[in-house]
Amino acid sequence: MRRALPVTAALLLAAAGATTATATTAGPLPVTDPAPAAGTPGASWLELTVTPGAGRSGDPRGALLLCDPPQGHSRAAEACAELTAAHGDVRAVPRRDAVCPLLYAPVAVRARGQWDGRPVDYRETFANRCELEAATGAVFALDD
Repeated sequence: MRRALPVTAALLLAAAGATTATATTAGPLPVTDPAPAAGTPGASWLELTVTPGAGRSGDPRGALLLCDPPQGHSRAAEACAELTAAHGDVRAVPRRDAVCPLLYAPVAVRARGQWDGRPVDYRETFANRCELEAATGAVFALDD
């Protein structure tokens, strides 16, 4: 027996150019990288996840960031510009000047996908959201 994927998974696959996808009730759908849409070699996209509590607790939030045209969250254009300047390397996004509180409220982030045809897999845990935004700019600004 086959069933349709949840809406979020179907949207992720559709945005990445997939035409159909189903999963069996016997187990989870295997995780695969969505292919870029036909006719767009070197397409850039990132699956972004932000999880409060160092990735062990809290409710994760996610978005699919596409950069041609920018979409995925409210600051997608800014995030795409920062990533373009950093050649898709989240670690190379220029650090913003910020005075962050000495409050430990960890947040774990992950960016997985491809940038100009190169694979991206970035994971980091920050002491708090202020430190996250200072280090990664608008890339993980999913709540704005």
